[in-house]
Amino acid sequence: MKKTLFLNPPSYGGFDGGAGARYQARREVRSFWYPTWLAQPAAIVPGSRLVDAPARGFTLADVLPLADEYELAILHTSTPSFGSDVRIAEALKARNPKLTIGFVGAHVAVLPEPSLAASPALDFVARNEFDYTLLDVAAGKPFGEIDGISYRADGRIVHNRERAVLEDLDRLPFVTEVYKRDLVIEDYFIGYLLHPYLSFYTGRGCRSRCSFCLWPQTISGHRYRTRTPESVAKEIALAKSHFPQVKEFFFDDDTFTDDRPRAEKVGRLLGEMGVTWSCNAKADVPYDTLKVLKENGLRLLLVGYETGSQQILNNIRKGTRVDIARRFADNCHKLGIKVHGTFIVGLPGETKETLEETIRFANEINPHTIQVSLAAAYPGTELYNQATANGWLLPNQLVASDGVQVSSLSYPGLSSREIFESLATFYRRFYFRPRKIGEIVGEMVTSPHWMKRRLREGVEFFHFLATRTEGA
Repeated sequence: MKKTLFLNPPSYGGFDGGAGARYQARREVRSFWYPTWLAQPAAIVPGSRLVDAPARGFTLADVLPLADEYELAILHTSTPSFGSDVRIAEALKARNPKLTIGFVGAHVAVLPEPSLAASPALDFVARNEFDYTLLDVAAGKPFGEIDGISYRADGRIVHNRERAVLEDLDRLPFVTEVYKRDLVIEDYFIGYLLHPYLSFYTGRGCRSRCSFCLWPQTISGHRYRTRTPESVAKEIALAKSHFPQVKEFFFDDDTFTDDRPRAEKVGRLLGEMGVTWSCNAKADVPYDTLKVLKENGLRLLLVGYETGSQQILNNIRKGTRVDIARRFADNCHKLGIKVHGTFIVGLPGETKETLEETIRFANEINPHTIQVSLAAAYPGTELYNQATANGWLLPNQLVASDGVQVSSLSYPGLSSREIFESLATFYRRFYFRPRKIGEIVGEMVTSPHWMKRRLREGVEFFHFLATRTEGA
């Protein structure tokens, strides 16, 4: 077995590069997701090590000596960080020419040939679900016999057949062991989650067909494959023993509530354990299911509302209705379930009028916190194909030189500048309302912890609004 390094490479300061993040960019406040997409194969490959450079604040100088210690290095990359990640790979290869380097992630899954052509430092890329693909590579299996990789042979790039989708997710070893071995959990901070937190995938794939969403269209697919509730409970029990300081567990499945009977069963098992947990959800979960989850430790739902315009929801094939989303929000308020609502400005069909409609909608349903993102057309998504075909996509980056997201889409009636500027307007009109200010102050006076945390986040947030680089 080759001595293997799994590396989330250094990048822009504060940049969450994509080994767990859904949007690869610096956020409004310091945020880092767990690098679960690397932790899972690291749990499979014996003797491996996971290094998360962005979360640790490591630079190239910090990680370069690792090239001397390993035979195989696996780097997770993303479209915004690809150029930087290639330079890291080239530096590692220059340090140790015998080091085999492979890239994983949505970008190389969709663009394996141009990715390999970008630099001779890349020996292979692993496409789609790559957990056991990387085990084959680490075990020394010849490249020609490994499903799911692309590589160079005799001066040309070869694409092996796809690896079969993993059906039995219970066979995957727990990532908790890798978290314990290789990570400092206090490095991982999300503004709307209790700290410290842990996040896991209890399933892969998403039944929804949202045109902009990266992972289901590039890596995990549209069938929701899940671990058994008993397996989930067993890992949470292990995590509790390893990390007694953890205040919250987050399930990062694209839509954990899609399988409602399973979600309720997982909830009841967690309720017996007395843990606090949160998850991703669609804005259509009925009251009865919400009630079961709340009674069994659910604290917060992360909900992708995206927009308050029904026409845009239809355009992006979200599969939700604004009236049902309003009812869902009302039920969450009644049950005391906090909601972190995510919105996207600049989706197909966006106009000045729909932007105003969405801001009014957000204020009306009043999630506890929100995240506003700029629509991003990533290669491999339906949105990217639409944007390319219709001339909406501007020839610039997805993030600026400091890692902050920029607007790369422009429409006949709405420019990229207007889309870019609408993000700050959205935030101001949501958070600078007397009602929301009162809620935040009320939360702060409940404890010194919340006072300190919200003050820090407030400083970061105001800095973000004041210093955003013009990306239009």
